[in-house]
Amino acid sequence: MPNRSSKRPRDVNQLAKLVTDLATGQAEPEKPDEGKDPAAVALGRKGGLKGGKARAEKLSASKRSAIAKRAAAARWRRPNR
Repeated sequence: MPNRSSKRPRDVNQLAKLVTDLATGQAEPEKPDEGKDPAAVALGRKGGLKGGKARAEKLSASKRSAIAKRAAAARWRRPNR
């Protein structure tokens, strides 16, 4: 799937020029976090780091087991890659 956040040109010639400019140091690579509020990024990361662990502690053992069995069954249904 293409990375939709990058603003690279679609034209082949313009893209080739951008790649050569990046390789030679004539252009700066774009930073993906430039337009984001640092406080919001930190808050989102903080919640993401503790989310799975907090959810696992909240669930009962039987419910966790049922979720794990469903996940394993879904993995086995997929074809090998």
